[in-house]
Amino acid sequence: MPLSAITQSAEGIRLSESNVPDARKARFWDRAARKYAADPIADMPGYEATLKRVQTLLSTEQNVLEIGCGTGTTAMRLAPHTLRLLATDVSAGMIAIAQEKLAAEPIPQLSFAVADADVPTSAQGEFDVVLAFNLLHLVSDLDRALEAAAQALRPGGLLISKTACISEMNPLIPHLALPLMRAIGKAPHVL
Repeated sequence: MPLSAITQSAEGIRLSESNVPDARKARFWDRAARKYAADPIADMPGYEATLKRVQTLLSTEQNVLEIGCGTGTTAMRLAPHTLRLLATDVSAGMIAIAQEKLAAEPIPQLSFAVADADVPTSAQGEFDVVLAFNLLHLVSDLDRALEAAAQALRPGGLLISKTACISEMNPLIPHLALPLMRAIGKAPHVL
């Protein structure tokens, strides 16, 4: 991202005001951040397989953007395989946890910033790769999020995503469980 679009504050790196996160989304994930960080990865073999596969698609000559990085675990694992990795999330709480992890285990080519995946985060064509793991079902506007990701990519760049397909799950999940959980503040909006 252009350095002019970044400011340093007590909370860490923030993107320009043109990328102010949707307050509702940010509040949900800010409230969930500590619990999210404490929960173990449910399918560790699957997670490790994904990381291994993605590592084969990255090189130390690439600038990479991760949108929806959560608490930064994946970014920390993948950053050593890149020239530079900017990992973003809509939640300042998630980014604060990611920065705590980075402070404990510095990785020079990794930085974190608060940004909404629905809004372009960088100059056009700045990144070789955009990562979006477990995110696309959570954005407010899928077309807009994909357009923002595409704009961030250089010509011939690569978008790598792994996203849950809620509509392919048991019908009770998207039609009953998720609406009930959203009503009591325990689940985000899902496409």
